[in-house]
Amino acid sequence: MLDDLDDIHPLFHGAPSTTEFKKLRKRIIRNVREAIEQYGMVERGAKWLVCLSGGKDSYTLLAALYELKWRGMLPVELVACNLDQGQPGFPATVLPEFLEKMQVPHRIEYQDTYSIVMDKVPQGRTYCALCSRLRRGNLYRIAREEGCTAVVLGHHRDDILETFFMNLFHGGRLATMPPKLVNEEGDLFVYRPLAHVAEEDCEKFARAMNYPIIPCDLCGSQDGLQRQQVKQILDGWEKNSPGRRQVMFKALTNIRPSHMMDPKLFDFLGLSLTERPETNENEENSMEIPRLR
Repeated sequence: MLDDLDDIHPLFHGAPSTTEFKKLRKRIIRNVREAIEQYGMVERGAKWLVCLSGGKDSYTLLAALYELKWRGMLPVELVACNLDQGQPGFPATVLPEFLEKMQVPHRIEYQDTYSIVMDKVPQGRTYCALCSRLRRGNLYRIAREEGCTAVVLGHHRDDILETFFMNLFHGGRLATMPPKLVNEEGDLFVYRPLAHVAEEDCEKFARAMNYPIIPCDLCGSQDGLQRQQVKQILDGWEKNSPGRRQVMFKALTNIRPSHMMDPKLFDFLGLSLTERPETNENEENSMEIPRLR
């Protein structure tokens, strides 16, 4: 799968030949395949809008999808998209040049959402919510214009875990980013094929491939974000108990509604005992439970 340099997508030209990197690459591809198959993301003949921020996660996403497509395992059309949000100092030429070099069909869209966010968000408040909402609306529009059936995002396992704990700590609900959902309008799927991939693996992969990383200076410039706080908590748990993140992630895929407390998900009121065997009168009286007053 990884041996023949003449049979490889340009995204993998120059890939390290070390055993460690080959194992990393195979693990990422396996995890992406598992997520795509487990959550039923593929419809033959579909077209996906693969969203690129220029970060390590989106580069890993793009490479993994093209690996699967190159090997005939992903029968969908892919078009990469970067939304230039007008952030000061954003290197606007990096992604177009990279995508051209890698022979990846793409669309670069300029929309100055940065100015809107800076104008609307009070000083001291976080930008993420409004920034994400504006970005999402533009990506849905672009997907429709490109004839796509799905918007594909680069959120990985750790993003999903962090979102779960943010909802738990701050939102009063058990919820996270699902690997697959339908948008509010009902006309587009949203997929997260990196759902099973660890952030550490994305970082190692993108660094080993020397992809041109573009940092997000908008949200990265703010200290004390809830997500950063949650990440620090998870980092501490992982340090004290290696593998803790994977165990917690597995729990998100192994939910027992009958052992939670949401009556909308489980019919607690309708619970009844199975029919008890016949007993004589004395035994029945001796086991009778007194009524609550």
